Amino acid sequence: MPLQNRVDPFGHLFAAPARGLLMGNRGGRLHDDKRKLGTRRWSSKQWICCKLAFNSRQRKVWGEGYSELFFLDEVTAFAAGHRPCFECRRRDAENFATLFSKKKRRATAAAMDAVLHAERLDFKSKRMHRRAIDELPDGAMIAIEGDAFAVRGKRLLRWTPAGYAEARPRPRGGQVDLLTPPSMLAVLARGYAPLWHPSSAAAPLRTLTRS
Repeated sequence: MPLQNRVDPFGHLFAAPARGLLMGNRGGRLHDDKRKLGTRRWSSKQWICCKLAFNSRQRKVWGEGYSELFFLDEVTAFAAGHRPCFECRRRDAENFATLFSKKKRRATAAAMDAVLHAERLDFKSKRMHRRAIDELPDGAMIAIEGDAFAVRGKRLLRWTPAGYAEARPRPRGGQVDLLTPPSMLAVLARGYAPLWHPSSAAAPLRTLTRS
């Protein structure tokens, strides 16, 4: 049976067969000795997303160390509040930190984690932010009627655990519930190009009709 180690754009942990393109963690161990998810959903403010393979390291998933988590892609990881890892994704992490900072020097991991932790959680629940849909950059994730949609050009891509299932025209005007933390939204707006799942390019367009 799959472990409860997949992460959706709302930050929830659930079980699914596919692992996605990235792994990560929330600072430590969230599972018990029977490889079952405990009551905690994070161990520290250091929420990161990593490569699936790095330096030929071999790990037992949900073994003695931290709880490995898996994401469909980086757009999903950002929506859940996970930044790039400085060890296995050094170039991406440095680019992210430079764009994160409004100063000439790039932001430190600790500084980013403090900001992001306040933006991604409302006590134990996912914190959402209202934003104008016309202002959202590619890679932003929004919530519509309980589903998550990624913004890509003139389309909204509906997220599923296996990939982006469909596309719909991106509406103009109005406010939406933003899942991606605002600081990450700013990083995307400043030019960071996130890793997309291949299904994002193949999602069929669904034409919405009014009744």
